[in-house]
Amino acid sequence: MIAHEIGHQVQKILGIEQQVSQLRRSNAQASNPLSVRLESQADCLAGVWEHSTQQRQVIDTSDISAGMDAVAAVGDDRLQKMSRGYVSPESFTHGSSAERAEWFRRGLESAEISSCNTFSLQH
Repeated sequence: MIAHEIGHQVQKILGIEQQVSQLRRSNAQASNPLSVRLESQADCLAGVWEHSTQQRQVIDTSDISAGMDAVAAVGDDRLQKMSRGYVSPESFTHGSSAERAEWFRRGLESAEISSCNTFSLQH
């Protein structure tokens, strides 16, 4: 989860967070989908950071597994199912467990910030 927050810090430094905030304010209907893309990108950037720490032998594969489990545990689908008993994808703000794990994995495997463009039309 710390790595995800580092991802948000990278977004802030790159100006992505501000751009998305402006888009969300100007288009209320796109607010949740934009939030999911921002959170997915933070998950991907977390994977890039995790790759870096693994290369420097700061963490090991068990830490990576724990990170993957943590990302999947906080997917909107899982949290909604646990709290409400049903899932409403249109209300997602962070993405499903599978989406979050996929973006984290993408960053981890690519080790490139450029692979984390969740705002492009092609995923």
